Amino acid sequence: MSDEDLSARVTLLEETIAHQSRTIEDLSGEIAGQWKIIDQLQFRLERLTEQFRALEDATLEAPAVTKPPHY
Repeated sequence: MSDEDLSARVTLLEETIAHQSRTIEDLSGEIAGQWKIIDQLQFRLERLTEQFRALEDATLEAPAVTKPPHY
């Protein structure tokens, strides 16, 4: 293997590593953004669940037992 071939292979490997590093950084940024969105959605879901339970508790109360006026 000549020095030129070896140099070309090393250059190709360096370029490949640089592209892969950039891709990994991009993907890492995307994942971080998605986790931020997931955290926001979980917070909203918890709030909505609490509101739903409060409404459910308010509507599930049994009406008072009273005699109709004609008795």
